[in-house]
Formats: sequence, C-alpha cells, structure tokens
Amino acid sequence: MADRNGLSDKVKGNVNKTKGEVRDQVGNAKNDPEMQSKGKKDRAKGDMQKGIGNFKDKL
Repeated sequence: MADRNGLSDKVKGNVNKTKGEVRDQVGNAKNDPEMQSKGKKDRAKGDMQKGIGNFKDKL
C-alpha cells in the first residue's frame, strides 16, 4: 500500500514550495508574470501536499 505516514507527501510539498518560491522570485526579478504565476501555483501545490501529509499523520 502507499505511504501512510505522510512523510513523502511532506517532502514533496517542501520541494514544490521551495521550487515555487524560487520561480516566483526569479519571475519578479525578470519582470516575467508568467513565471511568477507558475511559482505561485507550485507554492500552492506544495502547501496542499504538506497538508495531505499532515492529514495522513493524524490517521
């Protein structure tokens, strides 16, 4: 069965959140709204994955 303790979801969430923060900042520095948007999506995805991992931990 799949990972039940949520650790892998938390790790993936942290990776996506960090990737999103970098993309957002680079997009800001380059004045690239598309890159900023992708960064925000990655951060949101990361937050959701971390939340799923936390939920699995409580099961």
